Amino acid sequence: MSEDKLPEKFGRFRVIDELGRGAMGVVYRAHDDMLQRTVAIKTVALTGSREERDQHEARFLQEARAAGGLSHPAIVTIYDVGREGDMAFIAMELIEGKDLRELIAEVSLTPSRSVAIAAATAEGLHYAHERGIVHRDVKPGNIMVLTDGRVKIMDFGIARLTQSSVKTQTGVLLGSPQYMAPEQIIGQPLDHRADIFSLGLVLYEMITGSKPFQGEDIPELTFKVANLPAAPPSHLAPDLPQVIDFIVARALKKRPDERYASAAEMAKDLHNALNEVRVAEAASAERGSAETIPNTPEGGGLADFASGGALREEPIELRASPRFDSSEGLARLAVLPSDEHSRSRGGWTVPLKREPQRVDRARAAVVLAYACAFIAAVSIAVFT
Repeated sequence: MSEDKLPEKFGRFRVIDELGRGAMGVVYRAHDDMLQRTVAIKTVALTGSREERDQHEARFLQEARAAGGLSHPAIVTIYDVGREGDMAFIAMELIEGKDLRELIAEVSLTPSRSVAIAAATAEGLHYAHERGIVHRDVKPGNIMVLTDGRVKIMDFGIARLTQSSVKTQTGVLLGSPQYMAPEQIIGQPLDHRADIFSLGLVLYEMITGSKPFQGEDIPELTFKVANLPAAPPSHLAPDLPQVIDFIVARALKKRPDERYASAAEMAKDLHNALNEVRVAEAASAERGSAETIPNTPEGGGLADFASGGALREEPIELRASPRFDSSEGLARLAVLPSDEHSRSRGGWTVPLKREPQRVDRARAAVVLAYACAFIAAVSIAVFT
């Protein structure tokens, strides 16, 4: 089939135009003449050997089976599935908007909007998880933000159902390494908490514009994801309230049993933190529009800060409880010095303002007396 010529139809769906192309196939805009509605048709070419064609078709149909049984405002709706010649296709809800890749690249997401998107995505994932479906490929390209602000999760093409009809080949990763959970990268059994880790990565990137784990190649990247902690998002977004650091930290725990037990719990914490994020956002905007205060004793500002002491060069670590949540966990945080005897699981470091030290006058008087006596003794020995 020529790439320049549009196919006429897929099943009962009449093709109108092409919407986009991906690694697996083409997406078309089509019309359902029977129900009088416009839909999106996602296709995949069934090429290669018979075994390869069967595998591609089975995985493609698994996407339809996974998403077709879900009915949730945050999940794209599947209408039909079929095969037309050497092409398999899924007819789905046509959504107008942008995916998070575009919005992140445009730097158009505020922290409050990012948190709201993550909360809506978590609610949709929880709905799927309750029905035995793990997405396994939560990433910015699979989360659409519609023109009216709603969020839609797409592409359950590699979702793992409780009874999956597609077996993953040994050594083959299904998913996007930059957004995989550690257990997924190293090939261990996974559950819905892998999606929570991936959503934590997406939230981090929405807020900071940067991926928490990056590498020159896949081995370096996967090593970092599996073994190294991420810097708190507030290190890149200083005006972000600390509660978001803690939510992200819990979502990105290396061990699944230390993460949120459900996506619903994560959604709840995000909703609870939203007002605090908005307040911090408004304060940041107000500071940005205010005139710069002169750095003089009369004007205050940095001169007043300097009189209180410089920043410590030595970092400290914040050890978050594995059971942390945004409403109760702050009281269980312990501030520890950064040394070899007090390494935390989080590995976060922040500068700390040095507290002024008080002088013990009694001890100073004793030291001074000893010093005077010593000087007198030396003088007597020298001049007599």
